[in-house]
Amino acid sequence: MNGLGVRIENLTVRFGGAPALDGLDLLLTPGKIHGLLGRNGSGKSTLAAVLAGFRQADEGRVLLEGGDLGEAREPYEDAVVTSRVCLIRESGGDLVGSEPVRNILALASSLRPYWNAELAGELLDKFEVPVRKKVQKLSRGKKSALGVVLGLASRAPLTIFDETYLGMDVPSRELFYDALLADYTEVPRTIVMSTHLVSEVSALLEEVVILDNGKLITQSPVDALRGRGASIVGPAAAVDELTAGLTVLAEQRLGGTKSSTVLGDLDEPLLAKARSAGLEIGPVGLQELFVHLTGSAHVKESDR
Repeated sequence: MNGLGVRIENLTVRFGGAPALDGLDLLLTPGKIHGLLGRNGSGKSTLAAVLAGFRQADEGRVLLEGGDLGEAREPYEDAVVTSRVCLIRESGGDLVGSEPVRNILALASSLRPYWNAELAGELLDKFEVPVRKKVQKLSRGKKSALGVVLGLASRAPLTIFDETYLGMDVPSRELFYDALLADYTEVPRTIVMSTHLVSEVSALLEEVVILDNGKLITQSPVDALRGRGASIVGPAAAVDELTAGLTVLAEQRLGGTKSSTVLGDLDEPLLAKARSAGLEIGPVGLQELFVHLTGSAHVKESDR
């Protein structure tokens, strides 16, 4: 199993007439860990719900293909497809609160063709989730941990974590990241992580999709995206001269020194010019690029 591929064509979903997703076109390569990033209201959760067959598109379509599905199929109202897609949402919000944990595990086992009970047991022990306790009696952190267990142990060809781990403390989140990477290495599949914790998960991600107001801002391999940004620091006049014609995402000035964050590839002639002018060139982290890309209205598609 190497995961399902995702093909999204002109996807539009509206709430009360307002588009949550607006003509979205997107391809997710199978067998990779994809980061789905965006501010609140960007459409991340709506997209996750459509991928899992929880919601129908108003326009366009979503097609899942590969694995044991073979040909491309839409997830909505297709039980075979949805059994291969596992969506885990924040703090286990979809779990039946009146049922004990062990009953939820039994239900998952009956619905998930690739369910791994041994992995589930190991993770329950690691996260110290009591199996006899009712879900509604669990703390927020334990509900999140249970969601993580269900998502990983499902070994679904398309597994989506939609802010699942926000209720977990830092050590528990680190345990989740380690468990995800270890099991993904053993059993590759397509994983989508929708998150605000960009700096925490950036080391896990292979591809990044950034949404803003229901539209695609950019899709890129993580390393390529990091290479598209740079910070330039030095005398203000020299910085202004070097960045003329580049897409400037942010600027800061202190006395005669200026720092500019730019988007775009810095070729060798430009780097040589920067060095000769005594300017410092530094990398921009994925978190910082995300903040700038979703907060800079002047960055147009032609700049990306």
